[in-house]
Amino acid sequence: MDTGDLAWVLLASSLIMLMTPAVGLFYGGMVRRKNVLSTIMLSFTALVVVTIQWVLFGYSLTFGPDVGHFIGDLSWFGLDTVGDAPYPDYAKTIPHLAFMLFQMKFAIITPALISGAFVERIRFSSFIIFTLLWTTLVYDPLAHWVWGVGGWLRNLGALDFAGGTVIHISAGVAALAMALVIRPRKGFGRVPMEPSNVLLTLLGAILLWFGWFGFNGGSALAANGLAVHALVTTNIAAAAASLAWMALSWRRSRPSVIEVATGAVVGLVAITPACGYVGVPAAIMIGTIASIVAYYCIQLRQRLKIDESLDVWACHGMAGTWGAIATGLFASKAINPAGADGLFYGNPYLFYVQILSVLVAWGFSFVATYLIAQLIDKTRGLSVGIREEEVGLDISQHGEELYTGL
Repeated sequence: MDTGDLAWVLLASSLIMLMTPAVGLFYGGMVRRKNVLSTIMLSFTALVVVTIQWVLFGYSLTFGPDVGHFIGDLSWFGLDTVGDAPYPDYAKTIPHLAFMLFQMKFAIITPALISGAFVERIRFSSFIIFTLLWTTLVYDPLAHWVWGVGGWLRNLGALDFAGGTVIHISAGVAALAMALVIRPRKGFGRVPMEPSNVLLTLLGAILLWFGWFGFNGGSALAANGLAVHALVTTNIAAAAASLAWMALSWRRSRPSVIEVATGAVVGLVAITPACGYVGVPAAIMIGTIASIVAYYCIQLRQRLKIDESLDVWACHGMAGTWGAIATGLFASKAINPAGADGLFYGNPYLFYVQILSVLVAWGFSFVATYLIAQLIDKTRGLSVGIREEEVGLDISQHGEELYTGL
């Protein structure tokens, strides 16, 4: 066991934990003031619900002994036999419990990301049910396919350093599926729905950027040069994407604070699958192109009149898609010998596998999420009533107000 590696992974796990409430702040600033608390509460709820799910059976389904290259078995139910000794199949220098803890934070943040698709109208109890079902039926199998020993996409050689496919594509596509099932907000497309607190969104973006160093750098699972490299490419891609979005925003009117902050998050999303495999020039290109892709996907979503409230599909699903594909283009074994060379380094096979993993993540997440959403909507109802929406979810779902007296 290496105490330096352990210290870094524990710190990285804590940084990722910070990202989940940061998502709440980032989203909370973009909704109307009557829904800020309820929006932040969705992220906090993902933290508590998925923690228990992961400990009881989620971790075992995801990383437990393989069953048919599809899912883990339940031999680690309740973390049985997951102890202080390293588990060499996943991390040779840290306790098995530390690896479990680190991966738990990834599972937690994913449904929190999806929540941006249906804020301002989701029934709180329905969100709890959705989080439990989606994490179990979508996240756990997909993560096993890509990361679990024996998972079929892992066996094919698919690369996802820190969750571009497992987390961001799956969350973004799930957001689109949910938006197609849940009813639109009252007045959508006719009534202005201005953000309540730009500072809150900017603070959330800053905390996300900070936490992302644990997200990506921690995925090296060691305090080594690869972790440093992942942190460097992460920071570069975020900066490049933010500048690109600033230019797009400025060209249209003025450099919006929310849009520049969104650009940074989009760059962080896109570099996530590639950060431990690509060099500095590629990181700049990945971040820049990610902003262009997400920016025009938002415009497409608006033209299609889909009420996907905070553009999770464009910013996570599409940026994550580009990042996964870019990994197949720019990956180099000179940077990470445990990875593979991409198309631009003479290996078209990795590019094909990355395309396959993207298609699988898209198809599986969309279909499964759509069915889960329909089930909940038909049995319990996904959205609150119109009157509850008019009052605001802070009061109608939680009986509290953030901006008391305003």
